[in-house]
Amino acid sequence: MMLPILRRCGGLVLGAALAACQSGDSETLLSGEVQGTTYHIKMVLDGLQVDQADLRKAVDAVYNDIDLKLSNYREDSEISRLNREATTDWLTVSPEIAELVDIARRVHGKTEGCYDLTVKPLFDLWGFSRHQNRVPTDTEIAAVLPHIGMDKLEVDVPGRRLRKKDPTLRIDLSSIAQGYTVGRVAGLLEAKGIQNYLVEVGGEMQVKGRKANGKPWRIAVEKPMPYTREIERILDVHQTDGTAIMTSGTYRNFFEEGGKTYSHILDPKTGRPVDHHLLSTTVLHPDPTWADAWSTALLCLGEQKGYAVAAEEGLKALLIYGESGELKERFTPALGAEMPMPPASPLPAQ
Repeated sequence: MMLPILRRCGGLVLGAALAACQSGDSETLLSGEVQGTTYHIKMVLDGLQVDQADLRKAVDAVYNDIDLKLSNYREDSEISRLNREATTDWLTVSPEIAELVDIARRVHGKTEGCYDLTVKPLFDLWGFSRHQNRVPTDTEIAAVLPHIGMDKLEVDVPGRRLRKKDPTLRIDLSSIAQGYTVGRVAGLLEAKGIQNYLVEVGGEMQVKGRKANGKPWRIAVEKPMPYTREIERILDVHQTDGTAIMTSGTYRNFFEEGGKTYSHILDPKTGRPVDHHLLSTTVLHPDPTWADAWSTALLCLGEQKGYAVAAEEGLKALLIYGESGELKERFTPALGAEMPMPPASPLPAQ
């Protein structure tokens, strides 16, 4: 999820929800600022001759290309122009947008519609788009809800086309674009022959191979509490074929009004922030785009439905929720089978 959630790790800012703190001396680091957040790339070159200046230019070119197509914060981006198209005609789009909408459509169908890219008007209404938060009136929400829904959006991936059944439909790709970005950068590294790496953008990661000292990459999952930067759990990534690790949380992007806390995770059915006890979800998946979408989708569903869907889909997921003032962890069977984990925490009946 595209959020500037940051923490410090050994003096190096690495994305708060996830970070790799321990590195060998032979790892090469590239870092910078992009897409409103930061990125860090750790590589084990193993004698591979790589021009770091050229690599940095190539990485920046990837970020710039994606930003120009997918950013909802740029008026000149392709997605912003698409949102201004008030038509029900088929519209030609870049392959990236068609692919991301198709993935989102499939996740939407498996989550009772909880994961939905068309919530942008609601996101704007609650002020999360520009950090101008307020609680809208019931009348305002009711006016927006008829124009929300992935069922109002058609995609033709081979033809690279989208069609809005509702001409006022607007799309927000922030819950999936950062994962896609991570995957593009990882693909760039592999195209240059780099097989041992960690790519991190704003706390979202993909790792492959091992560290320079031969040990697994170690990923720190943050404790989902506002105003703190503490580690909840360390995950050792033992498989070496490559995996993405994406975390979404309700505990950073929120506001308080009238003694109530409002999360940026919005339920497209009610038009209001979700009201459950799930605080963060971490998903491990071979594809970072899918991992990004699923981490948000599970967070929308909540601790019970989210766990049930993740287990049914065979997802490797860690869910952290609050109960009686304490943090509880729950691991899906797929994640528990891969690495030593305590038994799943029982959930109270609701």
